[in-house]
Amino acid sequence: MPTILLLLGSNLFMTVAWYGHLKYRSSDLWRVILISWLIALPEYCLQVPGNRLGYGKFSAYQLKILQEVITLCVFVGFAYFYLGESLRWNYILAFVCMVGAVVFAFWGKG
Repeated sequence: MPTILLLLGSNLFMTVAWYGHLKYRSSDLWRVILISWLIALPEYCLQVPGNRLGYGKFSAYQLKILQEVITLCVFVGFAYFYLGESLRWNYILAFVCMVGAVVFAFWGKG
């Protein structure tokens, strides 16, 4: 559970760093890059320990697949609530496929 919480926290920071500037298209690119790097620093401070704690309990493949689904969950909320984008049926089906990938990745564990 600590691994999942750390990965969730890191993805919150990274999503803001990568996509938060899209609402501010008139801002200078160099400022956006600098601010994004400052936001990304806490992401690394959560991501690295999350992967260190999780490795051994999970394989590297499982950690990466888990990370991608967490990233998608965080991004869907961010795009919907912050960017105001609608969630279309094809995006939902793509999400279901990724959740299926997690199920398959963890199926044979143990």
